Amino acid sequence: QVQLVESGGGVVQPGGSLRLSCSATESTFNAYSMSWYRQAPGKERELVTTLILSTGNTNYADSVKGRFTISRDTDKNGVVLQMNSLKPEDTAIYYCHAISNGGVNYWGKGTLVTVSS
Repeated sequence: QVQLVESGGGVVQPGGSLRLSCSATESTFNAYSMSWYRQAPGKERELVTTLILSTGNTNYADSVKGRFTISRDTDKNGVVLQMNSLKPEDTAIYYCHAISNGGVNYWGKGTLVTVSS
């Protein structure tokens, strides 16, 4: 069973940067898309960004446009989320999500990002 493993969360000051990684445990896993979601305390889980692997097309939530960048990590069969100019409202648990070419959904367990001075 394929698992998605996130890493890179932590505590950062406002204006700082963090880089999150998500890797699939099986090198043969082929995803149609990979995304990052986040869930802040007391709020619904929301979509942050999606990468369509076959085309390279991406989309971003308005709240992160111009600050966050998703890219493919072929070495780890996953994706990286570069987060710059972080704000306190970016504080959340960040989850990696993938949809396989067969239409199966996979979720990681999440990594906590805290933006605080």
